[in-house]
Amino acid sequence: MDRTFRIHVAAEMCGISEGLIRAWERRYGVLKPKRTPSGYRAYTTADIELLRRLKKLTEEGVSIAEAVKLLPKLRREVKEHLGADDAALPKVPKEQQLRAWKEQIIAAAERLDQQAIEAVLDEAMASLPPVTFFEEVLTPIQREVGERWHAGTLSVAEEHLITQAARQRVMTLLHQAPRRAKRHVVCACFPNEDHELGLMGAALRFRHAGWRVTFLGARTPVEHLERVVQAVEPDVVALSCVNDDGSKAFDATLTQMLAVVPKGTPCVVGGSAAFRHEAIVEVHGAKLLRDDDAWGALLEG
Repeated sequence: MDRTFRIHVAAEMCGISEGLIRAWERRYGVLKPKRTPSGYRAYTTADIELLRRLKKLTEEGVSIAEAVKLLPKLRREVKEHLGADDAALPKVPKEQQLRAWKEQIIAAAERLDQQAIEAVLDEAMASLPPVTFFEEVLTPIQREVGERWHAGTLSVAEEHLITQAARQRVMTLLHQAPRRAKRHVVCACFPNEDHELGLMGAALRFRHAGWRVTFLGARTPVEHLERVVQAVEPDVVALSCVNDDGSKAFDATLTQMLAVVPKGTPCVVGGSAAFRHEAIVEVHGAKLLRDDDAWGALLEG
């Protein structure tokens, strides 16, 4: 079966924003991507090549309304192109390579070989667009590290080696990200939250969508969040919570943090603890950043 990609990966591969892809689908029926069992849009290499050709036409001065009239011809060309030679398609490593990188990093951590961990991460980072690197390499690795830590097959030392190396590279990608600033988001972890890598990934995605990011990171005291949001007046506040101390503690902390966010400022929440307490998030009027549709609604809205 042809490999498929989530919308943010497809957007990076074809050079079109997620919002524009959705707009073309909604207004012109350009594509009708399949959905994964989790509800994510799934784009094939043919879908991505078709988007690239539509982008090229619009850059040449053809309106999208006129370009879509050429869809039957473009689809035939894409089919012939894929059948004859896929060398021109944007390349993202196959599943085997992604799995190999993950296995090499875990094995290096078990040997306590930080240099080897960094070498594999650098190879992956050089091979992938920034957001794709985070989503398809770092996220699965962090998930497996967490599972192995809970199972007792990986110690805190190995977990720290991987997390530190990953964090350094995401910080580099954040510094290198575009600095457009159509909107502004403040990103902060709950006051008792040490895990900030997921929040860094969210910040990376905001930056590549053209947002200015104020990143407060792990263990953000409520009073510090209040001072920052009052000073910078962000368009959105993004909070992250991974550690789960139970529903009462989550509810109490979220209540405190939302109380210092200016009235009318949207607040989004992510992290595994937030996902487990989705009902509490909704009761407070915040939005859960669980999937691509939630991201799309935020970045477009």
